[in-house]
Amino acid sequence: MKIAEYRTFLYEDEKSELTIEKYIRDVKKFAEFSDGKTLDKQLILEYKAELERKYTPRSANSMIAALNSYLKFIGRAELCVRQFKIQREIYCSEDKELSKEEYFRLLNEAKRQNNIRLYLIFQTVCGTGIRISELKYITVEGVRQGCVTVKCKGKSRTVFIVERLKQQLLRYAKDKGIAAGPIFVNSNGIPLCRVTVWRSMKSVCDAAGVDSRKVFPHNLRHLFARIFYSIEKDIVKLADILGHSNINTTRIYIITTGIEHRRKMENMHLVI
Repeated sequence: MKIAEYRTFLYEDEKSELTIEKYIRDVKKFAEFSDGKTLDKQLILEYKAELERKYTPRSANSMIAALNSYLKFIGRAELCVRQFKIQREIYCSEDKELSKEEYFRLLNEAKRQNNIRLYLIFQTVCGTGIRISELKYITVEGVRQGCVTVKCKGKSRTVFIVERLKQQLLRYAKDKGIAAGPIFVNSNGIPLCRVTVWRSMKSVCDAAGVDSRKVFPHNLRHLFARIFYSIEKDIVKLADILGHSNINTTRIYIITTGIEHRRKMENMHLVI
């Protein structure tokens, strides 16, 4: 298989680093499954059936998307297969949604441990809705202006920094001797990687009394989206803020829990 060439193709197509690694990993899984067999429609359908047995429909579809992309790359688009149909969920499981109250408990614990960097990372991601890969664009220069330019997936967008966060970030940068460039860096001045941030967030879960399965950077982005939408009720504007090209992606971000859904039904007062 042309893995190296495909990686170059994805890079030149301006796919994000995480997307490239995901696609390469999924294509390699198919290579292991095919084990040198003739590449034809029957083989692809057998692989699709294997994915259906082993994975959730959403996970299987992400792997099919990667495989279809590769098939088009090698000029075998006729072998592409359809993804599994998934009924749109109207609410999410409570054990997956990070609440605003839990978010504040995490903040308080990070501050209690004097982990100011983590305290500010929590607020920066949740207070702006940025992806964790975009944390490197939070620079001293941008924060001073009250907004930063974020580049992701071949697109640029402006992210605003509220005044309270601006002052805290500038104070932190000054205390750490960071006069310019990214604010969240390691001891060598290199922007923090996703894994470092993830581990740091997990480190305060137990003491904060928050289920660690809920605590990861992307869930903070979801929390931002839900609160913004609850105030503005403007999904188009929210999609622009989050950097989404597809409104359907944004809809996933604003799904609330079954408890919230049940509360709204109770407030309808249609049963006497």
